[in-house]
Amino acid sequence: MHVFYTPDIQIKPELPEEEAQHCIRVLRLSTGDEITLTDGKGNFYRAEITAATNKRCLVKIIETLPQEPLWQGHLHIAMAPTKNMDRNEWFAEKATEIGFDELTFLNCRFSERKVIKTERIEKILISAIKQSLKARLPKLNEMVDFDTFITRDYPGQKFIAHCYEGEKPLLKNVLKPGEDALVLIGPEGDFSEEEVAKAIKHGFQPISLGKSRLRTETAALVACHTMNS
Repeated sequence: MHVFYTPDIQIKPELPEEEAQHCIRVLRLSTGDEITLTDGKGNFYRAEITAATNKRCLVKIIETLPQEPLWQGHLHIAMAPTKNMDRNEWFAEKATEIGFDELTFLNCRFSERKVIKTERIEKILISAIKQSLKARLPKLNEMVDFDTFITRDYPGQKFIAHCYEGEKPLLKNVLKPGEDALVLIGPEGDFSEEEVAKAIKHGFQPISLGKSRLRTETAALVACHTMNS
């Protein structure tokens, strides 16, 4: 089943240009064909193509199909992006397939990548919700400095994963099911000890993701899966 991302479908009965071209020129669908849409806000739609050109695809909504939330609480991953963009993109895709609500990139002391362009990540998130049949698009935030981010108000549970010595419970053992949750994941060189201390001061609980030493994107995905399940 082909799904098309149409964020403004409730006010504009037309596919965005890129989606329209894929629908008409690549898939060769035409007037009268039935297609499935999602607005990324929790709804699928059965729709019929009413007009089609090379660049435009007008539709008529036949049925609105709200999708019940597939997990409880608001799940937020804040991670330092890896130097290799492919790994950031891999995480964004796989985390969306599993299920989460929000992604923030952190600029940390030991970050190997200080700038990240989110346009490509946004496209991957859209593609992943269509592929995994999810009607909610995760929110993607621009990169923010670690010190700024940890001072922001957050109503849910707050965790920081790090590799320093000390007694740290496993995330799965302290996570409260159904509540909002935010997990911080550091760069390949880990958070600095000063950053960990600052996070704890601002209410973040140190946690472990297991006995293995994980790459940044793997750690972020483990945290995402733990929160989701």
